[in-house]
Amino acid sequence: MRIGFRGAASEVTGSCFLVECGALRFLADCGMFQGGREALLKSHSAIDWDVSALDFVLLTHAHIDHSGLIPRLVHKGFRGPIYATPATADLLSVMLPDSAHIQERNAEREDREPLYTMSQALNSLRQLQPMPYDREFSPASGVRARLRDAGHILGSASIETWLDPEGGRKLVFSGDLGQPGRPLVRDPTPVTDADMLVMESTYGNRLHKTLEATIDELCSAITATLADRRGNVVIPAFAVRRTQEVLYLLIRLTREGRLPDLTVYVDSPLAASATAMTLKHWELLDPDVRPIFEAAMRGQSGASIRFTEGSEESARLSKVRDGAVIIAGSGMCDGGRIQYHLRDNLPRAECAVLIIGFQAQGTLGRRMVDGAERVRIFGDDVPVGAAIHTIGGLSAHADQRGLLEWLRRFHRAPQRTWLVHGEHETARTFAEAIRRELGWPVDVPAGGDAVEI
Repeated sequence: MRIGFRGAASEVTGSCFLVECGALRFLADCGMFQGGREALLKSHSAIDWDVSALDFVLLTHAHIDHSGLIPRLVHKGFRGPIYATPATADLLSVMLPDSAHIQERNAEREDREPLYTMSQALNSLRQLQPMPYDREFSPASGVRARLRDAGHILGSASIETWLDPEGGRKLVFSGDLGQPGRPLVRDPTPVTDADMLVMESTYGNRLHKTLEATIDELCSAITATLADRRGNVVIPAFAVRRTQEVLYLLIRLTREGRLPDLTVYVDSPLAASATAMTLKHWELLDPDVRPIFEAAMRGQSGASIRFTEGSEESARLSKVRDGAVIIAGSGMCDGGRIQYHLRDNLPRAECAVLIIGFQAQGTLGRRMVDGAERVRIFGDDVPVGAAIHTIGGLSAHADQRGLLEWLRRFHRAPQRTWLVHGEHETARTFAEAIRRELGWPVDVPAGGDAVEI
C-alpha cells in the first residue's frame, strides 16, 4: 500500500490523499489550496497526473479546501463516483458553482485561464453519490467504507476504509473534527480502531476559550461597538456552519437580553443557500437549534436577520455607517463581498472586525490578526483603524484537548499515524503531545511525501 500526501501536509489547505493498494487507486478529499497567488498556482498544478485510473473519491466535507478541486479533477478525466454524505452533496450543489463563479470572475479580471468554469463545476456534480452516516458500503471491489459524523460542519465525516487486498487492514481519515459541546452541530462520533490513521491537526498546538468565555467576549465586542462607539461590526465568516452558528448565537443572546436588539445583514448568496440547506437537515443539528431559528423567522427575536438579495443591495450597505452587524464571506477575507465591507469600515476607529475562524498564512485575514497597520484591498492601501477581535472559541475545529479526547476513544494505538491539515510547527507540537499523552508513534509528512506500508 502507498499513501501520497498531495495536499494539506504541513499546511492547512488543499486536503488530498492518494491511496494505492494493488490495482486500487482512490482519493480521500480533493481540496483547493487557499492563501493568495502562490496557493492559486499550486491549485493549477495540483492535478498533473493521470486521474482516469482512479476508482473513486471519498469526501470528508464540503469546505472548498477539501472539495474545491473536484471540478478540475473531473475535467482532467476522472469518471468514477464521488461519495459524500447527503448534506455534503447538497452543499456542494451550491458551493462548487459558487467557487466556479469566483474563479471565472477573478480570471477575467487578471486575464488568465480560470481554475475551472461554471459548466465544469455543474458537470462534476453528476458524479456525486450520497451515502448516509454509519452505513457500510463498497465503493469498489475488495473495499468497504463508512462515513461517521465528524461534528465539524453540516454533513462532515470521518472516513473508515477496510482494504481487503491488505488482509482487511483499516485506514481511517479523521477529516476535520469539531469541538465537542459547541452549538449547532452534534459532537464528533468516536472511531475506536484503525491500523493506519490520517489525522487533522489544525489547532493541535492550542486550547480554545470556553464557550461561555467566548460568548462574553462576543457580547462585549458587539455592545461596545454598536452602543458605545456607534459603529458597525463586520464579521468575515465561512458560508457553511460559521454563518449559521453566529446567527444562532446572535438570535439566542438577544432573546436572553445579553445583547441589544440587532440588525444583522448576511451579505452572501452562498451563506443564504447554505442556511437553507442547514434548515433542510434539522436531524443533523443539536435539538435546541430549530426552535431558536423558528422563533426568529416568526419575528419573535430581537435580532432582525436580513439576507441581501443582490449586488445592488450589497453595495447599499456602504451607506450604513452605524448600528449594523454585517456577516459576509470569504472567511479568510481573500475574496468575496467581505472585502468591500472591510474597505468601507476598516479605517473607522468606531467600527470592529470580529475574526471567528482560522486564517491561513498569506491571507488578508491573517495579516489583520497579525497586527498589520495597513492592508491592500482592491489595489488600495487601507489603514486599519477598527478594533480587531480574534474570537477563537467559535472555531469549527477541535482544539488540542478535543483532538486528544477523540484519539483516546481508540481501543489500541494505530500502527501508523500521520498528522495533516496543520501548519508544520503546529503539527509537530501536536505530534509531541500525542507521544507524551498516548505513547503513539506519529509522523508529520511534508507536501508531496508518499509512504509505503
